[in-house]
Amino acid sequence: MDDFKRYSRQMLFSPIGEEGQKNFSQSRALVVGMGALGTAIANHLVRAGFGHVKIVDRDYVEKSNLQRQMLFDEEDVSAALPKTIAAKKKLEKMNSSVEIEAIIADVNASNVSDLMEEVDFVMDGTDNFSTRFLLNDACFKMNIPFVYGGAVSSRGMTALFVPGETPCLRCFIQGGEGTTGETCDTIGVISPIVDIIASYQVTEIMKYIAGDHEKLHRSLMTMDIWHNHSYAMKFSSPKEGCPTCQTNEYPSLKAGAKQDITSLCGRETIQIQLESHFDLKEWASKLEKTTTVKKTPFLLKAQLEEGERLVLFPDGRVLIQGTEDSGRAKALYARYIGM
Repeated sequence: MDDFKRYSRQMLFSPIGEEGQKNFSQSRALVVGMGALGTAIANHLVRAGFGHVKIVDRDYVEKSNLQRQMLFDEEDVSAALPKTIAAKKKLEKMNSSVEIEAIIADVNASNVSDLMEEVDFVMDGTDNFSTRFLLNDACFKMNIPFVYGGAVSSRGMTALFVPGETPCLRCFIQGGEGTTGETCDTIGVISPIVDIIASYQVTEIMKYIAGDHEKLHRSLMTMDIWHNHSYAMKFSSPKEGCPTCQTNEYPSLKAGAKQDITSLCGRETIQIQLESHFDLKEWASKLEKTTTVKKTPFLLKAQLEEGERLVLFPDGRVLIQGTEDSGRAKALYARYIGM
């Protein structure tokens, strides 16, 4: 009865009805990335009553996120909460019947398969093509639908890729090359395009899970809401020789266990992971001798005399903020952490 009250307007929509709502409640989602797209996606999934929503992100909340990342507020910034922890707190207040699983991690070739175990679909809330191609490869290898989405400036793209039924992301965007390098941190982004793309992503997976497959868009949709452009590239046959959906090579899964050094989306931040674990209490006592330290239960910030900042996570990751030079980042890592 409580479910009927909560979802009554959604169930009155005949393509969903009681059966579709039951399907939602039994579905398990993985949302990779809790930034602008990811927070909007998770908001829709949880309010719609999808039974289990696993959220994964490697970052923490900063003030510049608040303009478009709907699950965060100024208290999250002050507490330097990891995005998944802050999001989980908000999502659980929206719908206590949905199981929210929050994971603080960098998604890479070494853990993506484990993260995708027992999920029914994967939602793209990421901000870079290397992770998107990783998800695309893993989904097609594991036979899991992948809902791609991206937004920057006033432009956005989205598509639902279903193994065995549709082409994959690589059929449209080859290997990650040719991407412009434009990010929200270099050319900006307006919040409405994020909301629109996330809404399309969730609508397509709702159609799929509800069983209304005839209404699926079956295209790669692109739009620019400021300059009033939109285009849908209808799916045709997969690209001949596609290494993901045709020859089953899955190149992103073979790229190595993980990238030790990664530049994060134009944010003047380099991520380095050479360790598997950090004891934050121990490292706070080490670093407070030469840096200004702020420790939370989830991370440790160290402001360096050189001007940059180190952010240590329990899973062994370190963010070097304030530089895009990997050589400089490695030098600071070696000086304060050791290599």
